[in-house]
Amino acid sequence: MNAVVEVRNLVKRYGKLTAVNRVSFDAYEGEVFALLGPNGAGKTSTIRVLMGILFPDEGEVRVFGGEPQQIREKMGYLPEERGLYRDAYLLEQLEYFGILKGMRPSDARDSAMAWLERFGLGKWAGKKVHELSHGMQQKAQLVAAFMHDPPVLVLDEPFQGLDPVNIQLVKELVADLRSQGKTILLSSHQLVHVEALADRVALIAGGQIVARGTMDELRRRYARGEIAVRLSEGASLPEGLPVRSAQNRNGTWYLLPDPGTAPGDVLRRLVDGNIPLEKFEIVYPSLEEIFLRAVESSEAQTASAGEGR
Repeated sequence: MNAVVEVRNLVKRYGKLTAVNRVSFDAYEGEVFALLGPNGAGKTSTIRVLMGILFPDEGEVRVFGGEPQQIREKMGYLPEERGLYRDAYLLEQLEYFGILKGMRPSDARDSAMAWLERFGLGKWAGKKVHELSHGMQQKAQLVAAFMHDPPVLVLDEPFQGLDPVNIQLVKELVADLRSQGKTILLSSHQLVHVEALADRVALIAGGQIVARGTMDELRRRYARGEIAVRLSEGASLPEGLPVRSAQNRNGTWYLLPDPGTAPGDVLRRLVDGNIPLEKFEIVYPSLEEIFLRAVESSEAQTASAGEGR
């Protein structure tokens, strides 16, 4: 599979601060690739280099084999800091943005209007931006990113300022665009929505990628071996289970097996003891838990390296 977006050993500095330090990743056609990290981790700088807004100090970024500055019309961008002109009329502004992306004025106007209707903003097309609510402005900014039908979309905080109904609309839209073969780079602090959409994830902390993989790979890598067990009413855990800890939270037992003990061994002991079970499953971490564990591990390694110098 050929990569649409290629980032190789990217370094971006601001004076003495190295914001991005040897970051590398690929994004492929028809996938949602999520780049996540805490504030100040380097993800926004990475995105701005990818969009051709900033130039790398070292390394390279390629989109369809070319430099980002050369193929901006093939990219749609939703920046974290929104860029609509508050005193401009909405449809006229979107038409102007489309023209900047190489569209003919009539095509830009038709596409903008179609997208506004899709987002429930059709009747607001003739209004000035400052007359729109914050959520409406967010949807209008999404229209500006989508309207020229780019094969690559970079969405920085796409769920910001949206209510649950519109969050679901955006999630369905992203899934639809992926099915059309679009390459979508996604960054958001609302990890529950990223978890539902992302095919692959890269976690960045301190300017470096500290973990990457599919959601399934990351869940397995950061799982702690915990088991969730719910017993039938009136049943109790038998004594002598090969577990280091057992905690009951809201009617479910969370068991941490002894070292070297497989979940199947615990299940066998419960079945052999005729313990009536309603649920037995391995607990895999959420993306939020993976995120926190990866960042904590990176910070601990950095602190340890600093002490060793």
